[in-house]
This record gives sequence, C-alpha cells and structure tokens, in this order.
Amino acid sequence: MKFSLSWLKYYLETDATIEQVADCLNRIGLEVEGIENPADHLTGFKVARVLTAAPHPQADKLQVLTVDSGDGNPLQVVCGAPNARAGLVGVFGIEGATVPANGMVLKKTAIRGVESNGMMCSVAELELGDDHDGIIELPADAPVGMAFAEYADVNDPVIDVAITPNRQDCMGVMGIARDLAAAGLGTFKPVEVPSITGNYPCPIEIRTDDPEGCPAFYGRVIRGVKNGPSPDWMQARLKAAGQRPISALVDCTNYLMLACGRPAHAYDLAQLNGAVVARRAKNGESVTALNGKEYTLTSEMTVIADDSGVHDIAGIMGGEHSGCSDDTTDVLLEIAYFTPERIARTGQALALTSDARSRFERGVDPAFLDDGLALLTDLIVQTCGGEPSDVTRAGQPPLERKTITYDTARCAALGGIDVPADRQKAILESLGFEVAADWTVTVPTWRRDVDGWADLVEEVVRIVGLDNVVSTPLPRADGVAKPTATPQQSLERKVRRAAAARGLNEAINWSFLPQKEADAFGGGIWSLDNPISEDMKVMRPSLLPGLLSAARRNMDRGASSVRLFEIGRRYLADSERLTCGIVLAGEKTPRGWAAGKAAKFDAYDAKAEVLALLAAAGVATDSLMVMGEAGDHYHPGQSATLRMGPKNVLAAFGTLHPATAKAFDLDGTVIAAEIFLDAIPAKKGSGFMRPAFTPPALQAVTRDFAFLVPDTLAAGDLVRAIRGCDKDNIVAVRLFDRFAGQGVPEGQVSLAIEVALQPSDKSYTDEELKAISDRVVATASKQGATLRG
Repeated sequence: MKFSLSWLKYYLETDATIEQVADCLNRIGLEVEGIENPADHLTGFKVARVLTAAPHPQADKLQVLTVDSGDGNPLQVVCGAPNARAGLVGVFGIEGATVPANGMVLKKTAIRGVESNGMMCSVAELELGDDHDGIIELPADAPVGMAFAEYADVNDPVIDVAITPNRQDCMGVMGIARDLAAAGLGTFKPVEVPSITGNYPCPIEIRTDDPEGCPAFYGRVIRGVKNGPSPDWMQARLKAAGQRPISALVDCTNYLMLACGRPAHAYDLAQLNGAVVARRAKNGESVTALNGKEYTLTSEMTVIADDSGVHDIAGIMGGEHSGCSDDTTDVLLEIAYFTPERIARTGQALALTSDARSRFERGVDPAFLDDGLALLTDLIVQTCGGEPSDVTRAGQPPLERKTITYDTARCAALGGIDVPADRQKAILESLGFEVAADWTVTVPTWRRDVDGWADLVEEVVRIVGLDNVVSTPLPRADGVAKPTATPQQSLERKVRRAAAARGLNEAINWSFLPQKEADAFGGGIWSLDNPISEDMKVMRPSLLPGLLSAARRNMDRGASSVRLFEIGRRYLADSERLTCGIVLAGEKTPRGWAAGKAAKFDAYDAKAEVLALLAAAGVATDSLMVMGEAGDHYHPGQSATLRMGPKNVLAAFGTLHPATAKAFDLDGTVIAAEIFLDAIPAKKGSGFMRPAFTPPALQAVTRDFAFLVPDTLAAGDLVRAIRGCDKDNIVAVRLFDRFAGQGVPEGQVSLAIEVALQPSDKSYTDEELKAISDRVVATASKQGATLRG
C-alpha cells in the first residue's frame, strides 16, 4: 500500500521525517518496501521563460527558441510544441537532466543543423499527466529560475508498505496513522464524520437477499451531481497511492477506500431498473466488469443486481454497464459489509483481483457503514454538488465485539519484555481496545485478527519494539554436543555433498506442477483446491518434471551443458517420499582437438552418477541387481533400475523417452535418474566408532578369466555371482573387456573377468588357487557361461 507523507500527516500530527516514519513502521511490524520522492525525478528542471521564437530554417514544424532559465545566460532550444511562443513561461530541462518518461539524458545536440541546449517539457514527459500535445504553460508570474519541483510543491515522499493479511485495519492511511501514534510518533487525528441530513426519501429500494454473503447493505441517492475532474489535492493523493484519477465520482470512492480502508461504489442511477439487491448469482449468469472482461458466475457468489440483471461482483469489482460517466447526474451510493470468506472464494474462482477484494477478504470494519457513507456523501457533495436522500439500511452488520480476559504478566512470559501494567493499558487503548479495571479487554470492530490473550501480548510487544526483546541463550549441556541431525537428514547431506563434488548443480524447484507436466509422469495423485496459480496445481509425483523444465530454461538461454540434481519429496498416494533427481542434457564434453566432436551424455553416465551417490549414502553397490522396468517415461532398452533384492528398487536411470522429452520442449538426448532415498535400509547400530583399518600383510593375487556367455546375459549378474562364490578369498571382481565378433559364436559374447584374491595368514598354494578357480568356473557355468579355450 502506498501513500504520501503529507497524506499520513493529515491523520497524524507529527514533525517526524520520512526516515523516522519508515523506521517506526518497520519497528511495529509494518514493513516498508520502498520510499520514493517525486521531486527526485525532477532534478534539473527549472521554471523558464521563452524570450524569442522563430521558425526553424530546415523544418516547418520546429521552432528555434531563446530560453531564459534565470541564470542570466539565455540558451537556444529547438522545440516542436505547437504552443511554443515568445513570452510563455514553462518548464526547462537543463543539460544533464534525465527525462522521467523515457530516461533520456539531455545534452547539447544539433537538430536539423541547429544547436539545441536542453528541452522545454510537456506534462507527459515529466510524468505529471497524460497531456503531450504541447509544452507546460505556467502562470506569467511564475518565478523564473526556481526549481520546478519546489514550484510545483511535489517534494512529498511516497511510502510503500507491505500489509500482512491479518492487519485489515492498516489497509487505509488512517489505520496506519493510528499505529504510529500508539508507537509514540505523534498524535492521532481520526477523521471527522460530518452529519448529513437527507432532503428526501431514498427513491430506490435497497435490500439484501443473501444475509450470509452480505449481512448489511446501506445506500442513498444523490441527485443533481456534476461529474468532472476531481480536485488537485485528491488527484495528488490518489497518484501517490498508484491510482489513476478517473472522474470526481469514481475518485471519491477510491479516496474513501485508500484513506479509511472502506471500499464503496457509485452507480449511475439512470442505468438501474427496479430494486437494487444483494443476492446469490444464478448459475450461468454473466457480467462485464469495469476491466472490460466478461465473467460467468455461479450460485456460490454474491452479486449486486436489479430487475435487469447483475451490475456488480459484490465486494470485488463493479459492472461496466452501470458505472458513472461524464453524463451522470444522479448516483446511488452503495456501502456494504460482505463476508470475507465469500469474497475470497469468489475472487479465487474468477481469478479476479482488485483493491476492494484485498480489503473485503481481510475483513473491513463492520461498524463503519454509516460513517463511511456520510464521509463519501460529503466528498461527493463538496466536489460534484448534488442533493442527498435519506439513508436506506438493509440487514444488520456483525457488530458483536470479542472480549478477552488478560493477565499483564503474560507479556513478560510470552513476549520476553517486562512492560508495566499502566504502559500496557495505554498501548492497548491507543490502538482502540477498551480495557476494564479487571483487565477484561474489548476488541475494536476493526481488529478481526485479535482472538486471544496471545494477540494482546503481540500488540504490546510490537508497539514497545521487537528490538527491545532481550536475547537469551538457550541452555546446553557441558562437554561435546550430541548430534542433532536425524539419520534421514544425515543421508540427505551426504548425497547432496557427493552430488556437488561430482560437478552437478543443485536446483530447488516448486513442489507443485502444471497438470500437463504431471501427466507426462503418470499424473499426480494430489491436486490443490487453492493453488498459487493454475501452473502450480498438482503435487509432483516425480522430481524430474521440475528438473526438465529447469534444463529447458537453461538451454533456451544458451547453456551447452546442463547437469542438475535436486533432493526433495515426491507426493504419492500413501506418503511423501524422499528422492534425489538427476538430469543430464547437452554436451558431456565440448568439442576439442583430441576428440573432434562434442561427446553427449548416455545412460551409462546416469548409472555412474547413481552408483556414486548410492555409495556415498553407504549402500554396498557391488551387490545391487540391475533390472528393467524403469518407467514409461524412460527409453525402453536404454534404461534400468538398481535393486537391493528383486523388490526393493533403489534407483531408476536411463535415457528419457523421446515423447517425454518432447513434452518439455527438449531436443536431443536427455539423461535422467531418480534415487529413492527412502528405500535405502537404515544402518544398524554398530557402536560409536568403526574399527581401525589394518592393511593386509600379504600381497593380493589376481586371476583373469574369459567366458563365452549368451549376449542376453547381463554382465553384472555374472560379476555378482562370481563375487559370491568364495567370500573368504575373493575380495573384488570386475569386468575389463567385452568382445563380440570374429572367433565368437553368433548370439554370444566374450566377457573377460578379473578376480582379486586376498590371502589372510599364509600365501596360496597351487592347489588352493586351482580350487578357487574351479569354483569360479563352476559358478559361471550356472549363469550359462563357458570358459574360453
């Protein structure tokens, strides 16, 4: 929410500077997001007088001016404005000034061969309005040479404050002034509500047929108004708040909303037909809103309608048909209380946001209906004239006030600040609470967020200042601290560090996906009823969609190689599953003199990453089984799973299926993997320290074997079988050659296996080595392998 310092001081009597105001706002929990002074944009612009004006010798639409900027040194300026003439007093931008509208820095230049120094400026160029047909014309007595920012009195800083959803009372400048006064920055000056007497009965029926969505609906008619531009002071305040002035009638309703946090609406009475009613919409009804878009409504939404149909999406946006125009002479003012929950659900369903919605869904003050209508009536009558009618009141706003029994000692116990009881009472009363002698506190109607004594402690502490809470160290036991990380957290850290050490870049993606991306991986089980957006609706069934989208964004921006990993959770039907996802795309190694073309990633690169990360997680990777069924999103024949036993799948990896890659707009080969960290068995406790490593006393012995095996046999199965045939002696087995071709029967391949043997207390004899070799050959034969001659 934005407002100017002068507007704030209308409700707060203070001499505080803008810096002091910002510091106080931050201290009491109203975060200042920015401060901007319009005068800063007008540095280098001065009041100047045109001394002479002559036609440009090379251009019919240009003039050559002589401009006096007050320094006694008239300058030559080329100008194309049709109203430029001798004697005109306007705004001159000197050399070095920056034009606010386009950021152009003014400098001496030649225009059609004639030197020009600086520029005479229009309203649009200084961002003071939309008029760009000519240069600014000031009164003839405007002081030449004065800085234009000083002359125009625009040295009024604008503060941008982030209002949290629970602080509905600070959605108006008056509410913020109340908070600052409670914090000791000045004296609160509440708005003076005028007494407006109606001169005739309200000529139109007003009622509410939806007391659940609209408990109270007040209104009155003003006849004989004259619509036009709003006063300059009102336009200046609206512009400071980021609002574009439209017309006096519309500006008055916007001013009330921004000043007091109370949305209201003005209808052109000539466009209404019959009674004006707050009711439920009918399924399929539609309305064209003030933003020019048509919205289809449901029976769960509250609308304002007459006999002709819907005119207003209640509490969110008015309709285009009944809005006020320059020809409007009679208006119906509407001020109502709408149920916050109904407004929020309607806005979400229609994907429609507005300033009114942001206030109604937080909860406006239900006791401010009559006062708000009187203030709005007074603004319109003073600005546009007219004769008001009596007020029609339909329904009853929820005016019940909550009471809380409060113990002042709780401030120190919960808030950490010992505040004297009389100081606590003064703070609460300055914020609008009523405090009885027995410390029964009555909550004001504009503080819907206060529900219990803890909220009262929060009010006291934030006004005193959170920076006054004393830092108290937490107690800890003497000696070496015990580990606090859970086994799962330790596992995550190990895998994360190992992945980063291997050159993978960590990505952190949303846990929500578009429906289309979730469908590419079998669809998501869980969908959100109230998503951040439609592109964040489905809880991810896999980490790969987010990583693939990140890979696409990087490659679209010129990345030649993408190596990403993420550790997070998949959301399945039964539970959340901790997972590590990996995506490799683009070039594995760039082109170079040694290899020529750039090398691409393949499925074996994914397998290498998976094995390395599983090893870092403490898995004995030598005993894992390689099996198929990696998933439909992988390329068949170029993917597999790693399993600890036939059923416990630890990882899936391989080349992404071309259809899946196309769904994410990825070209070329894309490699992916997922490690299911939750499937890794927990380690059994084996004491605090591992035994010291003792190197063997005897040298290891290696033996090579060459086997003919069916080409359908997985080499890993053969290696694993040989490793398990003699666990007392065999310490390592590895495949070091695979050959198919001349000398090898069709349908078979030759696999060369190195077997490492480690003697323990004595060297092997020839007989022992032969016995071990026989066991190796016998085990291999059970896999369909025969020893090559």
